Amino acid sequence: MAGFSDGVIAILITIMVLDLKVPHGSDAEALRPVIPLFLTYVLSFVYLGIYWNNHHHLLHACERVNGSILWANLHLLFWLSLVPFATGWMGENHFDALPVALYGGILLFAGLAYYLLQTLIVIAHGHDSALAHALGTDLKGKISPIGYAVAIPLAFVSRWAALGLYITVALIWLVPDRRLEQARST
Repeated sequence: MAGFSDGVIAILITIMVLDLKVPHGSDAEALRPVIPLFLTYVLSFVYLGIYWNNHHHLLHACERVNGSILWANLHLLFWLSLVPFATGWMGENHFDALPVALYGGILLFAGLAYYLLQTLIVIAHGHDSALAHALGTDLKGKISPIGYAVAIPLAFVSRWAALGLYITVALIWLVPDRRLEQARST
């Protein structure tokens, strides 16, 4: 399951980078039309990297997998597979409100899918397992969907504020979460 998921996330990143078209021209002005798509690529690359990193640690702390976990993992991968589409649409349309809101919707559902996967893994291992104790209250995992849910309607008022919330949530997750690494070593 981990290898398959790693491969899917690698393909998603590859798809996103292939959307970055080479500018026609060799001066700095030729880069101007590519800037919005490049910035959305950077944000999405960071998000996919965060998901890959946390998913990797979650699965390596996992001792058993059942059918529910496999389906929950596919559910997460489904939402992550929409990131390249939303990235391209948002960048091509210079951060217009609807693409920015859709991007947030995909982030929201990916976050909820990750939470579901994590919950099913804890249930399979038991609420007294080292994994369950390592995850604890998962404050970041609970704050993130709230940030996305606020940002989605906010995109229609201020797309830049919505993007700021997406960036803030990403920054919260950039700090490595050592809980699962520690659970695996115990």
